[in-house]
Amino acid sequence: MGFFSSILSKLGFGEHAVAAAEQAPSATTAPAPASAPTAISPVDVLGQLEALAASHPEKLNWKVSIVDLMKLLGLDSSLSARKALATELGCPADRMGDSAAMNIWLHKTVLQKLAANGGNVPADLLH
Repeated sequence: MGFFSSILSKLGFGEHAVAAAEQAPSATTAPAPASAPTAISPVDVLGQLEALAASHPEKLNWKVSIVDLMKLLGLDSSLSARKALATELGCPADRMGDSAAMNIWLHKTVLQKLAANGGNVPADLLH
């Protein structure tokens, strides 16, 4: 299971979304043939993350920090784990060499992909 699939799973996205994320082409593979669209069940990403943050022993700023978002979900937030997630999601090479730029790109991209998979992510967090 890839890192993004783990994020989807932790947030309660259905098996279809997790399977689709695992089959999604990476930056180095050819795109898969298009399949028929299926209905996406909405997932209360915002509510779940706020509830987790309220009960977490650390004060985590998941709305701006990919490290805090990963910690909140109980995932490895080390630099190597973040690089693996960034690679999986197709982070541009020029951002991979700068951990701050990579983290900003990664946070934005993860939230955008959660929204694209049916998660209710506030618009102000997607930009």
